[in-house]
Amino acid sequence: MSEPVITSYAQAPARTITAGGVTYAYRELGPKGGVPVVFFVHLAATLDNWDPRIIDPVAKHHHVIAFDNRGVGASSGQVPDSIEAMADDAYTFIKALGFDKIDIFSFSLGGMIAQALVVKHPDLVRKLILTGTGPKGGKDIDKVARTTYYDILRATLTRSDPKEFLFFNRDATGKHAAKAFVNRLQERTVDRDAKIKLTAFQTQLNAIKKWGRSTPDDLSTVTQPTLIANGDNDRMVPSVLSEDLHRRIKDSELVIYPNSGHGGIFQFHEDFAPVAVEFLAR
Repeated sequence: MSEPVITSYAQAPARTITAGGVTYAYRELGPKGGVPVVFFVHLAATLDNWDPRIIDPVAKHHHVIAFDNRGVGASSGQVPDSIEAMADDAYTFIKALGFDKIDIFSFSLGGMIAQALVVKHPDLVRKLILTGTGPKGGKDIDKVARTTYYDILRATLTRSDPKEFLFFNRDATGKHAAKAFVNRLQERTVDRDAKIKLTAFQTQLNAIKKWGRSTPDDLSTVTQPTLIANGDNDRMVPSVLSEDLHRRIKDSELVIYPNSGHGGIFQFHEDFAPVAVEFLAR
């Protein structure tokens, strides 16, 4: 008897693999075989930060892998001080699992790591989904830290989750979407991940600042089918940077959701999940 396929992220088994002296924590779900979809998570996030309404629809038809980069959550080691080094770790992890070809689903910081990975290892990536992110050297990316600290302070004062401020508009629609999103992240009750350490978070912020102040990569070399998405009012990684990416990556597709912020894809998960699934199936 083959074991039943798990397509619910809340039930995805917690696994580890050791490579290059680092033990990487990851979860996998969906049917094995074919090109896996590897999920690259956002700033300060661990495995517990993926929205099940985004992952579960993808896992119905794809082998899905979410992982903690070095020094994050339950993965060992220390967070690297550059996006490029984070991409090197991601490469080490993917190769350790034995994959020569992957699709990438990325969000925010994860999208920066994904870009660095595809620039260095173009043969590894078949398709690319970049959400809530921006290109190296992109306008105002180096201000992410300021916005982040400001919103963490606002959240602390109101005893809320900082993501409610950072990812969503502060109008009635945004507040409702924020609460729903934060609640969905609690659906997994077993084998929760370790929280990110403050030093790891600060190192990630510094790496983003460095990325924002660096010379842009030549993204005209990216020939992979690419889907770019964001909300129209992203305060963290300004929405214009999604348009910038769209211009730089030939034949890429761009989806911008109205009246939504950095977490536009989570606010509009009912619209976006099918778009992502269709894009990966093409």
